[in-house]
Amino acid sequence: MTEVQHRTHPEPLVDARAQLRRAVDVLGYDESVYAMLAAPRREMTVSIPLRRDDGSIEVLTGHRVQHNLSRGPAKGGLRFAPTVNLDEVRALAMWMTWKCALLDVPYGGAKGGVRIDPRLYSIGELERVTRRYTSELSPILGPEMDIPAPDIGTDEQTMAWLMDTYSVSQGRTVLGVATGKPLALGGSLGRLNSTSLGVVHMSLAALEHFGMRPGIASAAVQGFGKVGQGVARFLHNAGLKVAAVSDQYGAILNDSGLDIPALEHHVEQTGTVVGFAESEAFLEPSELLLSDVDLLVPAAIEGVIHGSNARGIRARIVVEGANGPTTGAADEILDSNGVLVVPDILANAGGVVVSYFEWVQANQAYWWSIDEVDRRLRDRMGAAWLRVREHADSHELSMRSAATALAVKTVADAHRARGLYP
Repeated sequence: MTEVQHRTHPEPLVDARAQLRRAVDVLGYDESVYAMLAAPRREMTVSIPLRRDDGSIEVLTGHRVQHNLSRGPAKGGLRFAPTVNLDEVRALAMWMTWKCALLDVPYGGAKGGVRIDPRLYSIGELERVTRRYTSELSPILGPEMDIPAPDIGTDEQTMAWLMDTYSVSQGRTVLGVATGKPLALGGSLGRLNSTSLGVVHMSLAALEHFGMRPGIASAAVQGFGKVGQGVARFLHNAGLKVAAVSDQYGAILNDSGLDIPALEHHVEQTGTVVGFAESEAFLEPSELLLSDVDLLVPAAIEGVIHGSNARGIRARIVVEGANGPTTGAADEILDSNGVLVVPDILANAGGVVVSYFEWVQANQAYWWSIDEVDRRLRDRMGAAWLRVREHADSHELSMRSAATALAVKTVADAHRARGLYP
């Protein structure tokens, strides 16, 4: 399971709706468009009774929000975390809608979550939670309705349980009900590292935009879970000096660059980046955000860059590996300081792109090579970067405003073409 961290910003939905408001204003749409897109199309909250291994009964709460279905079935991750709440899930579902629209993936946005700290539960208990959650939500799941994927606290095993539970309810194997599954159950080559790889594609494009070569650029990566670890590895492989990384336990720094393969071995042995012998300093996790580097990748949770610390950001480029890591107040500060922020709906879209590839492969029962998956991912991410960059330049917008406006227009156009059902 990936790391679970404490949220420092409790209201991602406020920021998500503020971003939508700005996009609607930029596009010149009326209030009805905002009202339509600010509210989720469908949401469900379920109770999940769990029999613990000691025989006791605990009741957990799970959510699933389908924000928009105008462009296709709902798509979005399922997270297990102690901080899960309905407003968080609503915000994440909205961001997924924009992400799919921006990358021209024929889905609407969704998100799910269970309020649980997976570190405190056995594998058997997590399986029972997943299966009961899936059973409760099965009426609104399906390859043509809503397709979950892994997120914080979940992984390919979680998706295997979800797929099996749904398949049993249908009386047949339904591989397309989830993505991010094991290869043995219709998973796609390249899916595991797709979000990380997409972040790195956007990081290299941003460095090139400023005329900065990877061999002389430095980076800091916040989070060393399923996204951050891959980002650090791929940046290192691309020639960047990864000077600082962090996890929920602490941050480490080496101005000369960390040996990422050695660090990965250390984390595999100890479960944390803390104590890595080749680091020069040990920091609090929040201190990593203020590192003196060219590129900062927040790849943990939402709201970590906020009004109180944004003025201390020294990186010239922020590439959002996490969903919603930068608050609205921080956005304004970073923009005024000339920091280029590559927004989450563009930067970390590699996961949903390859999830789409997995869904297509499952529906066709024909699987692609890793080279084909990586090429298609690189091409789609590159095209999206150019589209957002050109829109930002021509309309004098930030990358986030440009990306959100393009995505909102795509969804609004689809909705208008379909019309309003009486």
